[in-house]
Amino acid sequence: MNAKAEAGATGLDTAKLAAAAVLLVAGIYGFYYFAAYSTLLRVGGLLAISAVAAAVALQTEQGRRLWQFTGNARTEVRKVVWPTRQETLQTTLVVIVMVLILGIVLWLFDTILMAILRFLTGQGG
Repeated sequence: MNAKAEAGATGLDTAKLAAAAVLLVAGIYGFYYFAAYSTLLRVGGLLAISAVAAAVALQTEQGRRLWQFTGNARTEVRKVVWPTRQETLQTTLVVIVMVLILGIVLWLFDTILMAILRFLTGQGG
């Protein structure tokens, strides 16, 4: 029975998603079609049409799952223990110092290998 319920909802969900896509395309077309009007009005209209399209898309099973995922992600972000300002600055300083040291080491290797190559090929003067 569950498979039948999902199969019935899939056709309606597809129609809703198609309607949302048509709304978005119409909104984008309208944005460029009414180029003579104020940009503020066109952007407002495009945002309004996009909001309606998003509302239609969220009425589908995929939309509900996306909304649930977003809520779960927000809950998980709240559980994160964020580093303090001092920890962030110290970590950033360590990264910068290590990048500089590695850059100098690679530059030295490059210089030494180039000197050896010039010596072996006799192109170094």
